[in-house]
Amino acid sequence: MNTVLFQELIRFNRLTSVVRNSLHDVLKAIKGMVVMSAELEDVFDSMMVGKVPVMWAAKSYPSLKPMGSYVSDLIARLQFFKTWINDGMPTVFWLSGFYFTQSFLTGSLQNYARRYRIPIDHLGFEFEVMDQESEMDTKPNDGVYIRGLFMEGARWSRQTKVIDESNPKILFDTVPVIWFKPGVKADFKAKQSYECPVYKTSARRGVLSTTGHSTNFVLDIQLPSDRPHTHWINRGVAMLCQLDD
Repeated sequence: MNTVLFQELIRFNRLTSVVRNSLHDVLKAIKGMVVMSAELEDVFDSMMVGKVPVMWAAKSYPSLKPMGSYVSDLIARLQFFKTWINDGMPTVFWLSGFYFTQSFLTGSLQNYARRYRIPIDHLGFEFEVMDQESEMDTKPNDGVYIRGLFMEGARWSRQTKVIDESNPKILFDTVPVIWFKPGVKADFKAKQSYECPVYKTSARRGVLSTTGHSTNFVLDIQLPSDRPHTHWINRGVAMLCQLDD
């Protein structure tokens, strides 16, 4: 996981460097110390209307938030990694806080593969939704605990431990801590469940990056269901790493 942390810090340092330098340059341009280029003018105009500047978005993780919420979200992500550095690996990982979420999931599988000497391409995840909402007392023996997901189109029933219909006037429901349990895919037992897709933003679309991963889709999480999976497909049920507000 140290490699994952190191790579994430490189990406966030690159982003915060662009944010800091662009803001300093805008201040200088306003004072007449440097020329107000097209990029700096876009930064200034975006700040006036509360939109994330194109210069920032080019180096940023996917986000549809307005500027105020985006900055608060960025600070929360930086604080998450700062706590990780100072206090050690967290018991529950904030899945939404990662820049490149797939690298974190691959790192978890690699740890399991090295520990039990199993080829990583034979491994996958099983999922268990826990009773706790955001914190756990101890780390799991294998795999990771994650938090920070929101379910759209349905909700997780704390009583029956299955997907259930949304409550009236509730668009998004917070999902409790989920245990990502690595294992050999051939050993997984089939059960009635819904493969719920997880997206980074509510846009539910993305493009393939140079690594072969989507810029928005993360993975499918199998959740227990007492209804056919087509029921939830028709409702467009998915989980999001972040909301738009």
